[in-house]
Amino acid sequence: MPNNYPFWGGCVQCVIPISFWFLSKLQTPVAASCTHPLDLTKVRMQTLEVGSKRPSTISIIRTSIAQSGLRSLYTGLTASLMRQMSYSLVRLGSYEEMKSRMSREGPPSTVRLILAASLAGGLGGVAGNPADIVLVRMTSDSIRPPNKRYGYPNGLSGIVSLIKEDGIRGLGRGLGTNATRAIMMNASQVGSYDFFKLTLLQHRLPLVDYQLRDNLLLHVISSLLAGAFATTVCSPADVLRSRLMASVGESCDSTLSQVLTRSLREEGPRFLFKGWTPAFVRLGPNTVLLFVFFEQLKKGWNTINT
Repeated sequence: MPNNYPFWGGCVQCVIPISFWFLSKLQTPVAASCTHPLDLTKVRMQTLEVGSKRPSTISIIRTSIAQSGLRSLYTGLTASLMRQMSYSLVRLGSYEEMKSRMSREGPPSTVRLILAASLAGGLGGVAGNPADIVLVRMTSDSIRPPNKRYGYPNGLSGIVSLIKEDGIRGLGRGLGTNATRAIMMNASQVGSYDFFKLTLLQHRLPLVDYQLRDNLLLHVISSLLAGAFATTVCSPADVLRSRLMASVGESCDSTLSQVLTRSLREEGPRFLFKGWTPAFVRLGPNTVLLFVFFEQLKKGWNTINT
């Protein structure tokens, strides 16, 4: 049926924006489920108490399996899925919509793409903050003293308990840091993915003199580069966010400046990059899965609508 048919044309204009939100909602839980054990490892490394022996990524995973079995690596998965269905849905869906609108008059500049990604990331950070709090608390619970554990059985129960204990205001704990991290993550991950993808399409690879095409190989390479860049840019905000959200007892009232000052005094500036290795090992594959799934789903959707 031709697109200029009144009813069909109206449906296409309504459905296409919705499709990007749907695709964002569909592919992010798949990527999160595959990389959740690394997310759990990263949070535990970031929230270990000062004075604890600095463990490696492998030792954290090995200890978790030895103490609680293989299933323990998926502790907090329900909260992770809740986070992806809110944070990633908003940040990727809104970014694609903004990029689509900006592209009507030609390819948007890198600066405009980064600004759009930053705005979309901030919106996603606000939307996903409650699930983020529960995720951090569930994944770091096992390394706490028994009297300081939250004991959330699943993500939804965690949200309910959080509201009962801290009120509605509790849902906004660490919001400033989380939104900042989300802005940095989206600008550095989503924005840099488009930058790397366009750059690789426009230039031949220097050492092998090979021209990449818009295919799976390009998506994988662009995703890995974006993942490495995003991990480095976001690590300081990620560590501070985890420590604010995981705080309990008297430290629950600590401000960002207090956490930052205390951590710098006791651990030095290196603490800002705690958990970088599992963060990259997680974010690299996650970014690849994220954009490869998204590119394929978008390609399939466009095929259906042509």
